[in-house]
Amino acid sequence: MITLSSDFGSPYPAAMKGVLLSATDAQLVDVSHDFPRQDVRAAAFWLREVLPYFPPAVHLAVVDPGVGTDRAAVAIRAGDHALVGPDNGVLVPVARELADGSFEVFRIDADDPESSTFHGRDVFAPAAAAVHEAGVDAFHERERFAPADDVVELTFPEATVTDGSATGEVLVVDDFGNTITNVPGTVLDGRFGGEVTVDGESAPARRTYAAVDPGQRLVTVGSHGNVELAVNHGRGDDAFGLEPGDAVELSV
Repeated sequence: MITLSSDFGSPYPAAMKGVLLSATDAQLVDVSHDFPRQDVRAAAFWLREVLPYFPPAVHLAVVDPGVGTDRAAVAIRAGDHALVGPDNGVLVPVARELADGSFEVFRIDADDPESSTFHGRDVFAPAAAAVHEAGVDAFHERERFAPADDVVELTFPEATVTDGSATGEVLVVDDFGNTITNVPGTVLDGRFGGEVTVDGESAPARRTYAAVDPGQRLVTVGSHGNVELAVNHGRGDDAFGLEPGDAVELSV
């Protein structure tokens, strides 16, 4: 299996699939091609949340604001999985998750790509095909992969949690408008059914969206384990006036 993730929209992913299908008999699975444009951190968050649910696979992920520059291309061996993409941090959080913190990085020889603007097709898709054909345990023996001592790091900011309050920031907003913060969901332990103050305004803390009336705001814990600001049948980002990167303060 080879999974594909990008911020390309359409039709660019089709060209990557064409390269993969010409070189392998892999099952191709789209994760998403609608990640926020050029938002490496958002893509890294969603990859970390989604890819661990797959069986062993090669994961091709391209969110690449530095395409055509001297940024490296990498393949990462993480447990029974392999990750292929730009060396800009987008692969690092999920690599840690898949490999329980320890993973191996290999530089990819770009082999003079046809285009300086579409490395998804010309660099990463051929590399993912080579990894798939050689196998996760042996791809690094191919000439195009060279061991690397380091990789561009990407970590998510940690919230400050004290007794009765938490200060953090919005990491991402999903397509429903659910506003996902970096505040750990444990701050709501024992508080469901009560009220939480978000940036000075009160909102109910509930376990499910439907626990409040349609159109009503709520504070909950999403499947990712973080505090989420939402609206039942509405958009939490609009109702709370927040977007990715904004600071948020909760009082419980």
